[in-house]
Amino acid sequence: MNLSEANLSGMNLSGANLSRVSLVEANLEGANLEGANLKLTRLTRATLTGANLRGANLEGAVLVETILRGANLEGANLEGTFLMGATFEGANLEGATLQRAVGDYWTAWPEGFDPEAGGVAVK
Repeated sequence: MNLSEANLSGMNLSGANLSRVSLVEANLEGANLEGANLKLTRLTRATLTGANLRGANLEGAVLVETILRGANLEGANLEGTFLMGATFEGANLEGATLQRAVGDYWTAWPEGFDPEAGGVAVK
């Protein structure tokens, strides 16, 4: 399914199955994605500022240049995700799984967060 450039800001997508969906450049600002399945989803350059992704499954998702400022990712599964240039400033990553995730020099993390200690490979 292709939802690229869709405006889904503020929508309640709690528990939704969005696996393998293209959300490239989509606006998900303030959306509720708690417990959603976003496995292998393309979120390149998407905006998720203030989104609730608590307990969401983002395994293998592509979050290149994705904006996640102030997002709640508590307990989210980000295993094997691509995070190059993503912005996590002010995001809650408490209990998030980040093993095998890949970030880079331009990935912006919350203050005090150590990506390598969290399992992220920084390239």
